[in-house]
Amino acid sequence: MKTTIATLKKMKEEQTKITMLTCYDYSTAKLMDEAGIEILLIGDSLGNTILGYEDTLPVTMEDMIHHTAAVSRGAKNALIIADMPFMSYQTSVYDAVKNAGRLIKEGRANVVKLEGGARVCEQIEAITKADIPVCAHIGLTPQSVNAFGGMRVQGKSEEAARELLEDAKRVESAGASLLVLEGIPAKLAALITESVSIPTIGIGAGANCDGQVLVYQDMLGMFHDFVPKFVKQFANVGDVMTQAFADYMKEVKEGTFPAPEHTYKIDDEIIERLKC
Repeated sequence: MKTTIATLKKMKEEQTKITMLTCYDYSTAKLMDEAGIEILLIGDSLGNTILGYEDTLPVTMEDMIHHTAAVSRGAKNALIIADMPFMSYQTSVYDAVKNAGRLIKEGRANVVKLEGGARVCEQIEAITKADIPVCAHIGLTPQSVNAFGGMRVQGKSEEAARELLEDAKRVESAGASLLVLEGIPAKLAALITESVSIPTIGIGAGANCDGQVLVYQDMLGMFHDFVPKFVKQFANVGDVMTQAFADYMKEVKEGTFPAPEHTYKIDDEIIERLKC
């Protein structure tokens, strides 16, 4: 059964936890879909994980459409959410609606996600009026890395916490169907989750959100240089891949791969006639 916004709302009402993972390609989408993950997020985190940028800021609309289309072809049941990249919605309401439409029309996303609270409510309202569902994102918003002075936990003071609580209510009133809470204290995330009727998805926001999201390379242990505090590595796929690459290289250099069982045959008489 295809996961929809209505599905997620019912899950919140029934207190059934929602699962979301980032995804950027067809083959991974197929595996996640087979596992039953409800939401696949084509995050602008692909700037870090796929394209090798230091942050998400260089990611373009073309990047997002390309990867969203690949994921949408691989997942038949999961809800597909695509990030709106930096400067695709901040410049004007018109740009926000136009670019959201491209992610739906060309990328075949089901929902678009944009960062920010009260300051992007006008964009959220306009996008939803165009019949495009919106997932809002507040707290530690990576596109604001320069304004924050780094990737810092948000909402720790009373003033900052009150602002995030108000942001959550404002984006819901503007029409957002989902809300990602990133990098905020767990008790604040729990209060926000209780205060809004739309599902909340946490990342570094504690266990009391309606669901959770992780970058899949993080939860599979594919990066070892930096592991955020909120990440649990559910497997060490990076080590397995590195060993497989090394084993492949060794066998190729030794001449043991490909072995006879990996090759195609031809009648020896044909080869002899070809030599003549």
